[in-house]
Amino acid sequence: MPMLDRGDCSLFYDVHDLTPPWVENAATIVFHHGVGINADIWIEWLPALAGRYRIVRFDTRGFGSSTAPGKGYPWSLDMLVEDVIAVAGAAGVEQFHLVGESLGGTVAMALAAKHPQAVHSLTVCSASHRGGGIQRVREWREFIGRKGMEAWSDRMMGLRFTDGALPRPVYRWFDRVQGASSADSVLDLADLLIGTDISSALLEIRAPTLLLAPDGSPFVPVAIPLEIRERIPNCELQVFAGARHGLACSHARACSRTLLDFLARHGFG
Repeated sequence: MPMLDRGDCSLFYDVHDLTPPWVENAATIVFHHGVGINADIWIEWLPALAGRYRIVRFDTRGFGSSTAPGKGYPWSLDMLVEDVIAVAGAAGVEQFHLVGESLGGTVAMALAAKHPQAVHSLTVCSASHRGGGIQRVREWREFIGRKGMEAWSDRMMGLRFTDGALPRPVYRWFDRVQGASSADSVLDLADLLIGTDISSALLEIRAPTLLLAPDGSPFVPVAIPLEIRERIPNCELQVFAGARHGLACSHARACSRTLLDFLARHGFG
């Protein structure tokens, strides 16, 4: 299990390379997930992409097999940005396509603005550029303090997914992973997101950008990606009907096909 030493934590990552051996210098896609889940959220994206691109996934600091720092940890958006750069470097690339969902989408936008030379293309799923626009998360700390992570996960599942959006095994897996997440990581990163505003940074993004948005997220309403689209040059938006905040999981195959088409249209096929 590859682990990347980041000094105060270790990050789990893996590399899938199913590109044909005669394809030289195959491009790499780096995936960054959000709060309360792990890198396996991307599993059903892989069939459409893995034969054409090298795939790098990692467990975000605080989740999955990566280190969960604990109480009082000094989280920052810049640190999360540099985690992605470090993972890409460990996978042997300096330039890559970047896909992020929820927290990972916010980090991805910040990275594309700060390190434009690193990002071939940017895909943002169910994410906001300003924390003041993220609804409902302010109540998490009190709720988790009273009822715990499993109850929080039970509540979140209805906010992430419409009824029947996931096969039962996938639903149970997501609920189990989410309920076992570090409460400190969930709550501290929620606070970080609420305090984040990268509105001005969006103007610095030069990579072709694809926004994937659910029409029914209780956290990031469609008005948010519409605002992002107006700020990022060369940006397009795809809204998915009947989806909530867990779009990257519930609509994984549709999202991956949309990404594949987007990359081909921009000359990355």
